[in-house]
Amino acid sequence: MRDEQKRRNGCLYAGLLLGQSVCAFLLFWLVFPIFYHLLTHLGERQDLRILDQVLIVCSSVLLHCFYWFRLNFVAIVPPGHNVFLAHLVAFSSRISFFFGGALFSAVFFRHLPELEVLPPLGQTVVKAIYVAAVLFGLFCYSMELDRLARSIEEKQSA
Repeated sequence: MRDEQKRRNGCLYAGLLLGQSVCAFLLFWLVFPIFYHLLTHLGERQDLRILDQVLIVCSSVLLHCFYWFRLNFVAIVPPGHNVFLAHLVAFSSRISFFFGGALFSAVFFRHLPELEVLPPLGQTVVKAIYVAAVLFGLFCYSMELDRLARSIEEKQSA
């Protein structure tokens, strides 16, 4: 019975990790054109389509749901022991958050000072929470990949 439970946990873990990866990829896919427009049109008001906003919010919420469910209820199941694979996963973790760091830098250090008029306080707070939730979701995803990398690198005790 223990093997069946371990296999089921492994499948659940793989599904949750896949869900997180799909959400992170979707966030990159949606946000990259916005990020590019932000950098090429500094200080201009950025109007996002409602569909993009809904997809970004849904992806971020799902990413958080998958992550926190996995963290609280599902143990990490490494696919085996392989130092090279562990390094690739750790590298992917760092790469996944480079974009988040670049977005944060562009918005807070380059874009905001160029704005001639700041939006109303309520709108600013909502937008700040929106950006923070996306960045925190990407951070959590990178933490998940770090944990997986450590588990792959550690020797398994059979």
